[in-house]
Formats: sequence, C-alpha cells, structure tokens
Amino acid sequence: MHGISIEFVLYLGYAVFLAVIALLLELVAGHASRRSATISTVGFTYHPDRDVWQCPQDKHLFPVFSDAVKKKVTYRAPAEICNACPSKAACTDSNNGRTIERTSVESLQYGMQRFHRAVSLTLLALAALILAVEVYRTPSFYPRVILIVFLFLFGLLGTHLSGALFPERRPG
Repeated sequence: MHGISIEFVLYLGYAVFLAVIALLLELVAGHASRRSATISTVGFTYHPDRDVWQCPQDKHLFPVFSDAVKKKVTYRAPAEICNACPSKAACTDSNNGRTIERTSVESLQYGMQRFHRAVSLTLLALAALILAVEVYRTPSFYPRVILIVFLFLFGLLGTHLSGALFPERRPG
C-alpha cells in the first residue's frame, strides 16, 4: 500500500473508534434523558393550547411557577382535588397536590446531560489529538490527506457538540 503502514491504520482505526464511542454515548444519553423526562408524566397529557396538564382522572394541573432563565415551568393540581382522588396513592404522596415540572427540551441544563456531553467531547478531542500527531508523523501525502479529512470531520462534530454544551446567553 502506497505509504500506508499498519501503524497508520491502527492510529486511524483507534481515532474512529473513539469518535464512534462518543457518538454512541450521545445517543444513549439523549435517549436516557428523554425517558427520564417523560417517566414522571406517564398517563398525563399536556395541552399546549391551554398550558395545562391533564391527569388520568381528567383533572388539571395548572402552572404555579415559571423560571424563564432555566426554561422551567411547575404545574400543580389543587390539593383538595388530589387528596379526594381514588388514585392518589398511585400518583403522589404529597398533601399539596400532584406536581409536574416541564423543562425546555432543547436546553442542556441538567448536570448529567452536560456530563455526558463533556465525556463525548473529551473522547472526540482525544481522537483529534491522535490524528493531529499522526499528520505530523506521517511522511506520505495520501495518508496525510486522509488524516486531515478525518481531523476536519471530527472538528465539525466537536464544534456542533460544544455549541450545544455552551448555549448562547441572550440578554433579557
């Protein structure tokens, strides 16, 4: 093979392997985040037109608190309705009424989401570092081009992931 050594293939393969692990971690973390966000609302239906949640007993939870910075809204059902409900034991142990917190899906405000994103970026940075070192170590033209193309792709992916990790702060 024209200037392509087994060492080159191993370095490139390892870097691609790290990038694939980073992407799989992103997919798993996203899935876990979506599941954990919906698990507390199983059986409840959100009505965006009225901004209320409806419980399985056709009662409503109304917004009682809103935090625009964290993009979080807290909904609560009236205590007297929940306390008289036959399904109360399966729904909540609070005497103040069932509470649901709805957060913005596009924000990465939870610590675990940010942690997984940081781990993914670290793996991607390690893969890019391996490729960058190999670009300078590899004397042949075509292997260098291959490494640079992969380095560019990893850079694009890293830019995309870090943009979601550090969202822009808007004045307001």
